[in-house]
Parts: sequence; structure tokens; C-alpha cells
Amino acid sequence: MDGIVRRGLSRRQGALVLLLGSLLLLLATRGAAREQPALPHPAPHGDAGLSVMTYNVEGLPWPARFGRGDALARIGERLAALRATGAQPRVVLLQEAFSDDAKAIRAASGHRYAAFGPDDALAGPPTRSPADRAFAAEASFLKGERSGKLLDSGLVILSDYPILSVRRAAFPAAACAGYDCLANKGMVMAVVAVPGAPGPIAVVNLHLNSKRASGVAIERADAAFRQQVAALDRFLAANHVPGMPMIVGGDFNIGRSAARRTMVMEVLARHHGTAPADALSACTGVCRDGLSADAREARRRAKDWQFLIPGAAADLTVRRIATPFGREADGSMLSDHVGYTAYLTMAANPA
Repeated sequence: MDGIVRRGLSRRQGALVLLLGSLLLLLATRGAAREQPALPHPAPHGDAGLSVMTYNVEGLPWPARFGRGDALARIGERLAALRATGAQPRVVLLQEAFSDDAKAIRAASGHRYAAFGPDDALAGPPTRSPADRAFAAEASFLKGERSGKLLDSGLVILSDYPILSVRRAAFPAAACAGYDCLANKGMVMAVVAVPGAPGPIAVVNLHLNSKRASGVAIERADAAFRQQVAALDRFLAANHVPGMPMIVGGDFNIGRSAARRTMVMEVLARHHGTAPADALSACTGVCRDGLSADAREARRRAKDWQFLIPGAAADLTVRRIATPFGREADGSMLSDHVGYTAYLTMAANPA
């Protein structure tokens, strides 16, 4: 997440907030949703084909954020309004869907199927190397690194199309830095059956460690990021069916860090054979409508990504990018991230 406690708090204030908020956070998140029964909704129509939206909804509970209920309700209402016109994204990747208001987006959106990332109780693998154990030994209580997992992963995949299987994994418990450690971050993969496509597609949603917002030195945040990317590598190796098209999306928290981008691209290249394209870059100069100002802002910030990995049976190409969640008419935003949708074609490869 982009920091459970704002960086401006003093050490004493941060500790007090953590201690006072822990009980309420635990009570608020013990009932975290898992796979739920399908919700009835009209059959998809409108822009045919696969469309995938990634959106960090800033659904942090008290004491991290105050007064987010109205904006989160409006996010759900807008998704419902898009559905009413047939313009809803067929698959949605949500990050920071921690609070009850954030989790209610699923019901409001009308997506029939849902998969959820790790809850607060799912244990990650043990710390591996001596260097990682030394990193864990330096954990700070005041920065939230020794408080345990007070929140689930905040990861949700919504789909109009049937979800055939779900895999999830938490990052190693010590593979986090600063206030990010309060959430049980990790990864979730859903294999989705897309009507009319040559076969199913794997969709991965994740949220990697923040930088300055974590409240610790950049070097420590980057070390946690490195461990998380290594965990992503192992997760894909264990769960991705070779040859199946895949989209790896979410809040990568790469930003302007060339080192972080290199780490991610090297891992994805191992599962693709070469560095994969991302939806925003692939659309630049190719999509008929180009990129909106909001989409260009998302690309500039370089936090929210959709990496496209074609499969043996089907290629993935971007037709257009839409930004249903960017700047409002008054300049405000419903979240501190842009939510953008990639409209994709899954074309069969020649035999």
C-alpha cells in the first residue's frame, strides 16, 4: 500500500496510532471475504472481447484514512453505471480493497465472479537466505514491521467471465518494509474462461512494497521489494501453465526507480522469453484514440501496470485504453491512483 501511516507522523505519534488502531483494524478485517456465490447480472454486451481494469482504490481503514466511504461508494456506483450501458470492464483488478466500504465495490459492480488474495491469516513461506534473515532481524516496531498482519492483502479480482481456478500466495512474512508490513501482501491468480477466445487466460493481481510511503529508508524498502519480486518469480513458476496467455497487473510501486523496473522485467522475461509489453506503452502510437491525459498520468507515475504475456495458442494486442477513474470534472479523484481499462484482442496464433 502507499503507506499505512503518513510519513509526517512523529515516531511517538506513529506508535500511538498503531497501538490504538490495532484492535479496531483486527475487528474490521477478521471477516475478510473469500470466494463468494455468483451474483446475478445481465449477460455482457457492448464492446466485445476481453477488457481488464486495474485500480488501487485507496480503501484503507481508520486510522490510515478517514472519510473514504463516499468515494468508495461512488466507485461502485460508477462501475454499475458502466454496466448499465454495456461498457463495464469484464475483468477488474483491485488493490487496497481493505475496508468494508472497499469490499462492497464487488457487489455494486455486478461482476458475477470474484477471487481474493491472501487473507490476514495466510502464512507466507519462511525467510530463505541469511541475508533475508538479517534483514528481518532489523525490523522496527515503530514502523509497523513487528506488529503482525493486521490487514489482508487488499487484492480482489472481479470477472464477468467464469473463473476456472484460483491460486494465491502471501509474500514471506519478513519480505516487507515499514508500514506495508501491516498488510499481508501477496499475489492472486485467476484462470478466466473468455468467450470466443482460443482458450483461457491467467490474470495475476499483486501489490508490491511502496518506497517513501513505507516510512523507512529507500534501501530497506527496495530490499523488501527485491524479496517480493523473487516470490512472484516462484509463484509464476509454480502456478502458471506454460503457453497460457497471462496478464500480470496491479500496483507495482515501480515509479521512477530503474532498479525496481529491471527486477520486475527480468522476472517476467523468464516466463515469457523476452521482456513483455505493458498495456499503456503498447497502446501508444497504435490505438486509434491514443492515450487520454489520465492514462498518460498513470504511465508517468509508473505504479499501475498491466504486463501482457502472449501464449502458444493466442496473442494479446491492445485495441484501446479507457480511464473510467481519473480526474473528475472539478479536478478531484476518487482515489490517489488512476483506474484504467485495457481493451484487448486474444487472437489465435497460426497453427
